[in-house]
Amino acid sequence: MVSKVSSKGQITLPKKVRDSMHVKPGDLIEYEIQDNVVTVRRVEPFDHRFHQALGETLTEWSSPEDEKAFRDL
Repeated sequence: MVSKVSSKGQITLPKKVRDSMHVKPGDLIEYEIQDNVVTVRRVEPFDHRFHQALGETLTEWSSPEDEKAFRDL
């Protein structure tokens, strides 16, 4: 499969690629460049409120004693 780069530097992901990646309009795409190879992947949305709420429940190892025990790691 081949995509043509527009004058604005844009490309269209072919339908077969979109389908295999489960990409929908509005999804975020991440590019990783290593040497001359570019890896393209769909980014899972980050739910800040969920992660914040989850973080507030993780107090099990946040005592002053834990901080002291793990300080040098």
